[in-house]
Amino acid sequence: MADFDRVGLPGRLPGPRDAARSDRAGFADESVTTERLVAAGADDIERAAEAALRPRSLEDFVGQRVVRDQLSLVLHAALGRGTPPDHVLLSGPPGLGKTTLAMIIANELGTSLRVTSGPAIQHAGDLAAVLSSLEEGEVLFIDEIHRLARPAEELLYVAMEDFRVDVVVGKGAGASAIPLSLPPFTVVGATTRAGLLPAPLRDRFGFTGHLDFYAADELERVVTRSAHLLGAPLDADAARELASRSRGTPRIANRLLRRVRDWAQVRGDGSMDLRAARAALEVYEVDALGLDRLDRAVLTSLCTRFNGGPVGLSTLAVTVGEETETVETVAEPYLVREGLMGRTPRGRVATPAAWAHLGLEPPAPAGTLFDAD
Repeated sequence: MADFDRVGLPGRLPGPRDAARSDRAGFADESVTTERLVAAGADDIERAAEAALRPRSLEDFVGQRVVRDQLSLVLHAALGRGTPPDHVLLSGPPGLGKTTLAMIIANELGTSLRVTSGPAIQHAGDLAAVLSSLEEGEVLFIDEIHRLARPAEELLYVAMEDFRVDVVVGKGAGASAIPLSLPPFTVVGATTRAGLLPAPLRDRFGFTGHLDFYAADELERVVTRSAHLLGAPLDADAARELASRSRGTPRIANRLLRRVRDWAQVRGDGSMDLRAARAALEVYEVDALGLDRLDRAVLTSLCTRFNGGPVGLSTLAVTVGEETETVETVAEPYLVREGLMGRTPRGRVATPAAWAHLGLEPPAPAGTLFDAD
């Protein structure tokens, strides 16, 4: 069976089960207490802290103004008609708030959220079991929807469009399909690679929103709000420092905030000021541009061992002791976006900005036969 969970969210029509489930969604209250984290267990402390920092409504959601306004229009129109909204597809890099927006959608609609993921659904029967147990108006969130198995994908086409599934009974020539009607529901799909979604599936979503990286001032608001929820006020200069090193991603900003809180608690005087922020980020090897150990290892290897490139991705990955996919999906996108690395048909190359950031002198351009003496 597929790995799924039902998360109840307090909405306009709360019920007894919603109150019991709200802790699992991380929306029970506006603060993270020590007792609550300890009760969650050592293995779940980080997850509970991150969940509790999630905003509960579109008004509290920082950034993504265009997507927020468009989504608000879709949801309020559906509430006015008393019908479930169109299916929603959210795309964008990881850590920008796709899962949070799915929770907010369910919260705004006053219903519960059913959570699953594409890799967890390997067979059509897995998806049929999830769909057949949905209640009217529920929100089904499918993370990494581009990784759905093909049979499950084809079953989802019919379910999204006609609200029915065909249950196959028997095998071979004696098999027959029994149509099973489904109550109206809303699918919220999240993907980091929208290009891998087949056109028939993508066209069945009534609203598609793409999430972009956050500006520094938006991340300042994110970490300031999170620090307030954690009960550890953050200095304005420290918030600005964290925002500048968070790679435009709220998830990274909140993670760095928790590490600064750790440093202030263990090695500082408990206050999260600029000195504590810089000291903590130095301990965790996050530099002024937000580059971590892997990013700097890739750049350093490219500049010092290969004279700035070009060099093949697999060779570069072997040099830094990582898998090719790790370098390509974790380090490379940010390095390219910041103008520190270039991708050419011959391989990866270091830009002048990479040499300057590492404090190295770029090599002199090679001479030609036509250079004057």
